[in-house]
Amino acid sequence: MDTFTTHTGKVVPLDRANVDTDQIIPAVHLKRIERTGWGQWLFERWRKQDPDFILNRPEYADGTILVAGDNFGSGSSREHAPWALVDYGFRAIIAPSFADIFYNNSFKNGLLLIKLPPEAVGKIVEWATGEPGFALSIDLERQTVSDGRGLEYSFEIDPFRKHCLLNGLDDIGLTLGHEEEITAFEARRPAWLPTTTRSNVQLTISR
Repeated sequence: MDTFTTHTGKVVPLDRANVDTDQIIPAVHLKRIERTGWGQWLFERWRKQDPDFILNRPEYADGTILVAGDNFGSGSSREHAPWALVDYGFRAIIAPSFADIFYNNSFKNGLLLIKLPPEAVGKIVEWATGEPGFALSIDLERQTVSDGRGLEYSFEIDPFRKHCLLNGLDDIGLTLGHEEEITAFEARRPAWLPTTTRSNVQLTISR
């Protein structure tokens, strides 16, 4: 997956709490196993029902930082939700809180989730709503969010998740990082046991 070190992007304010995974990507589309092509259905119901929905407004086109309310990503555990957000172009989501399974799935797919206090989120939503095109800069190494005009917030992140994002490591990348140890282990295995080679490991776990 792509590395995440710093990112500056337009903010899309979604001032709603309890946005669940079926609203993020409707279940009717969950018939594919590819990770790409999901962005076209992101928030599909809201986009179809409301012409003024935030993703339908041209001034928020090409937004890459989504700011939302409490408990974002609740509902079923579908991994398609972060797939859809990433495929649409979002690199980070800022909210006061996230549903646990969605939180874990997002980091495994290179999507940075940032928890900020409600008052900070409210301030960002206010700025992004009143000033379409409002942008934020995220520095993962420093763990800061800023607008370059005096607004700056610090955020917490688990060190392991931070390491994975900074180095672009998903579960497969983490495993292949131990290739030498795996190869040495396989070389010590008794001859009567099945062997595992790099080629068939990649075939088994390829995406």
